[in-house]
Amino acid sequence: MQTEIKFAGFGGQGILLSAKLLAYAAMKQGSFVAWVPSYGPEMRGGTAYCTVVISDKLIGSPIIKNPTHLVAMNRPSLEKFVDDVKPGGIVFINKSLIPGGSDRTDIIKLEVPINEIAIKAGSVRAANIVALASFAAKSKLVDLDLLKDCIKGEFAAKAKIIPLNMKAFDEGVNFANNN
Repeated sequence: MQTEIKFAGFGGQGILLSAKLLAYAAMKQGSFVAWVPSYGPEMRGGTAYCTVVISDKLIGSPIIKNPTHLVAMNRPSLEKFVDDVKPGGIVFINKSLIPGGSDRTDIIKLEVPINEIAIKAGSVRAANIVALASFAAKSKLVDLDLLKDCIKGEFAAKAKIIPLNMKAFDEGVNFANNN
């Protein structure tokens, strides 16, 4: 089975990192993985996006027109990509920056107040970890403990921010499991 996830948001929101962490956890789980980032002028505040393909078979092409899921961290990203998501897919919506969500009725919508949860965890800079954790908990694509270990590994050189990211992770998972 193959699953495609598009992560999208403003440059600087940690979009590429979130996608990389999900891809890394899937790879450690034994899946075939493709990680295709898109960055350039987006890094200056435009819409940055990244596609992750997770499969139990070799991946024929990492270029995906219609992803299974979308993680939208801002309104321009939601508007640009929501119509491409396959029916039945999960559309993760950062409710902090996207009031109103999406009108689609053939998708599973997970609206999470990411910024507020990240601030409660200790810093708005952990918003991407809250989003990743919420999406991972809802989609069940990777083992959450394995994903946590990948996050710890990513921030090993900055050990003092690991507790913040672990708290953000737990808060994101808790929100997804209770909503």
